[in-house]
Amino acid sequence: MTIVKIENVRVLDPIQKTDSVRTVYLENGKLAAETAHASEVIDGQGKWLMPTMVDLCARLREPGQQQHGTLKSEGKAARENGILHVFTPPDSQPIVQDNGALIHGLVEKAMLDGGIYLQVIGAQTQGLLGKQPANMAGLKKGGCTAVSNANEPFMDDDVVLRTLEYAAGLDMTVVFYAEEPQIAKDGCVHEGFVASRQGLPMIPALAETIAIAKYLLMVEVSGVRAHFGLLSCGASVELIKAAKAKGLPVTADVAMHQLHLTDQLIDGFNSLAHVRPPLRSAADRDLLRQGVKDGIIDAISTHHEPLSSSAKMAPFAETQPGFTAFDTYVPFGIQLINEGLFEPLQWVEKVTAAPARVANMYERWVEEAGWALVDPALEWAVSKDSIVSNGKNTPLINQTVKGKVLKTFAA
Repeated sequence: MTIVKIENVRVLDPIQKTDSVRTVYLENGKLAAETAHASEVIDGQGKWLMPTMVDLCARLREPGQQQHGTLKSEGKAARENGILHVFTPPDSQPIVQDNGALIHGLVEKAMLDGGIYLQVIGAQTQGLLGKQPANMAGLKKGGCTAVSNANEPFMDDDVVLRTLEYAAGLDMTVVFYAEEPQIAKDGCVHEGFVASRQGLPMIPALAETIAIAKYLLMVEVSGVRAHFGLLSCGASVELIKAAKAKGLPVTADVAMHQLHLTDQLIDGFNSLAHVRPPLRSAADRDLLRQGVKDGIIDAISTHHEPLSSSAKMAPFAETQPGFTAFDTYVPFGIQLINEGLFEPLQWVEKVTAAPARVANMYERWVEEAGWALVDPALEWAVSKDSIVSNGKNTPLINQTVKGKVLKTFAA
């Protein structure tokens, strides 16, 4: 039995809503009573201790895309960066997330191989083809609490409405990554000056906001609990705000990189800045930040999408979208604090308790969560060697950042 003593550490505890410097004892990742028999003593001066994080959207690439990452490699990356609970969308290749029995196997493998609690979002339609509702009752038996069609289109809006009514009857959440395909078409970047100058096909903000507005009307009719993931536009915040004001059962999250990076990064056809939804304008970024601060956007996710180096080597529009994000999640969070958007405990809430509540697993998270020791002042270079994930695909490559998880304590 391992007991660790951490002296004079700043404990940021969103469960007790406390922020205090003290000496703590951890036994198998849990706070324990004071004892004289600690097997390890750590000087916590200047360090933070926070609960392990909950990530509402990460692709771990297994099954089917192991050239980019595996449950072992990405589970390790998540855990070492203080993330113990990970939700993954249902668009693996091949798609197994419309089969409750196969999902149970994935969850077990994620814990055995990567040491993380994986939560699989089930498929909303069979094979994500957008034609027929998936067997949601079977998915629920397999452990799914939510369904989504990921980034795949629906055949028509009647299919959407039927799946929402089905999910509502099972008390399951529907997760939307809202994008209207007829408007987005073959676009790959934000509709703006940089894209126009480079002649890249564009995805206007309207593609997101029209889809959100339409789905909100269906949510109101069906009564289903809905979560809008990976918001990228300032106008989307206003739609979610209005829905919440009406009392609709709606929540939202934003990817951490959308609170920092803008479409300026695509200049020079920088394929490392290719992500979907795309990086938007500075005005959008600022409105998203305000939306998180005001609580309209409930939580911050990583939107981790590891990719092999070859996936970013084609001409920009033909490269695969995605950022590796586990390793830069805490530095980006520390930056939000240093720029005055949050107090430390407020940021911790947005990446721990808040996403746990969104996922209706707060009590489970409290029971299973460990603790992460963070050095908020540690400067380190983002490089292929320092990134734990198999994916090295980040626009932050070769930059120096501040803040790092030193150690994760968990059972």
